[in-house]
Amino acid sequence: MLLGINEIVSIGLEVAYVVSIPFALMIIFQNRSPSKTLAYLLLFFALPIVGILIYYVFGENYRKKKLYKRKFTRDQASFERYTNYLAKLSEHLIRNHAEQLQGSEQLIRLVLKDTGLPLSINNEVDLLLNGEEKFTAMFEAIEQARHHIHMEYYIFDKGLIAKRLKDILLKKSKEGVSIRIIYDDFGTDLGFSTLRELRKSGIEILPFYRIWFPIVSNRHNYRDHRKIIIVDGKVAFTGGINISDRYDNSIKTNKLYWRDTHLKISGEAVKQLQYLFFINWNFCADAELPVTQDYFPDVPHVHNNQLVQLIHSGPDSDRASIMMSYFAAITLARDYVYITTPYFIPNESLLTALKTAALGKVDVRLLVPDQSDSRLVNAASQSYYSELLEAGVKIYLYQKGFVHAKTMVADHCLSIVGSANMDIRSFDLNFELNATVYDEKVHQQLREAFERDIADSVEITLPEWEERSRMKKMGESFCRLISAIL
Repeated sequence: MLLGINEIVSIGLEVAYVVSIPFALMIIFQNRSPSKTLAYLLLFFALPIVGILIYYVFGENYRKKKLYKRKFTRDQASFERYTNYLAKLSEHLIRNHAEQLQGSEQLIRLVLKDTGLPLSINNEVDLLLNGEEKFTAMFEAIEQARHHIHMEYYIFDKGLIAKRLKDILLKKSKEGVSIRIIYDDFGTDLGFSTLRELRKSGIEILPFYRIWFPIVSNRHNYRDHRKIIIVDGKVAFTGGINISDRYDNSIKTNKLYWRDTHLKISGEAVKQLQYLFFINWNFCADAELPVTQDYFPDVPHVHNNQLVQLIHSGPDSDRASIMMSYFAAITLARDYVYITTPYFIPNESLLTALKTAALGKVDVRLLVPDQSDSRLVNAASQSYYSELLEAGVKIYLYQKGFVHAKTMVADHCLSIVGSANMDIRSFDLNFELNATVYDEKVHQQLREAFERDIADSVEITLPEWEERSRMKKMGESFCRLISAIL
């Protein structure tokens, strides 16, 4: 006897729910954050088969622990060999710069304990706004390379910037400069011919966490989201700007104004950036780069004695170091905290920290894009606005174009610039890097940039925000419910 449509659907659902049970139990026993666990369980209950597919694409890779345990072991061994280059900092350094640090000692000790990277002295830091400034300084530094150029980027996009960079790198390779490039295999699409040309010239170039079958792969998790350049172990760049034409507003074909922030660093902090490049290169190459004086040269006294501490995090660590550093910076603030982020999906800890600071009369301001490149992420972000506004947080929607900067300034001294968005993906799933600078000049420049940006923005008020339609609020609430997996 043939089954009817209703019976087939009923049996199909029963089978789907039975198949979902092992996945649900697996997620429960992983002891994730409650919000992420509930988000996946909701998907399995509402859309059992679709939920499993979403988990496969967006969830944890079952090979992750084994893969990154191996990376962590290699990193620890590299770190032990590198400690001689990091041993200059101790408690007396923090005490000797107490006035310049203005109460940030707890944050510095947290990062040192969590990542092993100390506060560094004898640095000169230049703030680079947008691609126009970053690429000009970058090309100038690379042209002057004599020994090596190391690059690690999430995105290398085809275009004018990539073409000019390729031409310079090919020229420097002919001059005998050693060049190594790590590109993220998900974010980058240089093309086979370009990769072959670079390798043929003697440039060493490796993908981070290679994707063999993009259509069926779930490897858009655990990406290398960092942006790093090191030239001769003396000059480095890091921040939020990838290698792409979209970041350079002087290119006339760009239709959207792109607002971003980057740093150029000379001094002792370059050694720490070099170390971070080394451990990722060793992981990708499955070989060891030699730790020699050529890669970690002595640093002459620089004009400005600016204090810099790097903060890195990734899925190879059980601790969300960057998230904890944001939390500490917000809770330690006494006067103001100004945050810029293109993607805002905070966890409960950061949400509470922001509200608590604002309720305690700290001037908390949040600058985000008016429109994100992801409607789901945008809706999830907007679901947090009401409670933040009620607590006294000021929220600004950027109107001039797309703001992609990831920055924070707090209390006259602390400045953070990096690759990490204020969202769960940056905290838990990607390899990220932020630089914390303790310097009044850099702080003032970054604060002035923030104030110019809010002049190009619209401030949200609670009464007008509450006038949103019921359907929009429902959509935001649903996206917030699954925000832990966006």
